[in-house]
Amino acid sequence: MTRVAAGEVSAVFAGQVYCTMIEGCQRVLDVGRAATWTAALTRWCDRQPGLVPFTGQCAVHRGQMCTLSGAFRDAIAEFDAALARYLDTSASAAGLAFAERGEVYRILGDLDNAELSFSQAGAHGYDPQPALARLWLARGRAQAAAGEAQCLLLESTEPVLRARILPGAVEILLATGAVAQSRPLAAELAEIGDRFGCVALQAKAAFASGTVELADDDPAGALPYLRKARQQWMELHCPYEAARCQAAIGRGLLALSDSDSARAELAAAGRIFDALGARPDAEAVADLLGPDAHPAGLSDREVEVLRLVATGRSNGQIAETLTLSEKTVSRHLSNIFAKLDVNTRTAATAYAYEHGLM
Repeated sequence: MTRVAAGEVSAVFAGQVYCTMIEGCQRVLDVGRAATWTAALTRWCDRQPGLVPFTGQCAVHRGQMCTLSGAFRDAIAEFDAALARYLDTSASAAGLAFAERGEVYRILGDLDNAELSFSQAGAHGYDPQPALARLWLARGRAQAAAGEAQCLLLESTEPVLRARILPGAVEILLATGAVAQSRPLAAELAEIGDRFGCVALQAKAAFASGTVELADDDPAGALPYLRKARQQWMELHCPYEAARCQAAIGRGLLALSDSDSARAELAAAGRIFDALGARPDAEAVADLLGPDAHPAGLSDREVEVLRLVATGRSNGQIAETLTLSEKTVSRHLSNIFAKLDVNTRTAATAYAYEHGLM
């Protein structure tokens, strides 16, 4: 790589090396290295504008990084840029760009464009599975999705390839109630993640294990997995995946009857989904919160405190009314200010009246 970076090899050879390195990182979900190599390829392509195949490949890799970082509209723009370069030169490369674009459309809830993109991927010789099976699940075709997932698992023996299939397979099978069948798949994914040592793969495995425990009515067993996965995704700066974990944590807390904590987690996840444009996930969270959910993710206790603040009571008076310590009231008030994005009791009072909390 030293010779490549120093410009001591041909441009074509250098481009092939960059792409091979990125594709290797992508295959094992080594997100950090993939991002580093993609940035390096971008700088290299800026100096080689005439090498259309590599500038197209660079756009695909940038799109993949945008997807991981939650910049979904930017990702679509990158995949479209890649297609503009590829369609007349490389059918297989265009197929990959179509498939990646389809996955982003699925996350955004634009299922028609997702299906069209996956169809175009297939027409260009690229198999869009397992992403297509997840689209079928989103369209309510759970049994068809499960059948495809099982076929993919039977056909695939290489660990790297199975690691790509297993997360979706667990999700799909759990949706059909096949908990017992999902458990060994989650365990296999965890073993592969530990073998390769890639944080994103380990995060996917932890999330899969957590969702299996949730489906098996063991929320207490699920939460450590889900919290681990969320932390790992946050460290990788992948907000969508982290929010999926947070939403699952909220489901676990609901099952444990910790309503206030559950609502806080679900509301926070919902805000992230809304900001990213991930409509299906946002709607799923809204359904869990129900029509009586408080605005801004406020818990029941925080609403009680806010209402008393709005009547002009001091922290000491609120503590006496609610039988709390002043320290606890102060903590609630700090959380309220943060959630409402305000700095004063007057602004918090105005929010309470404007949003019908009084």
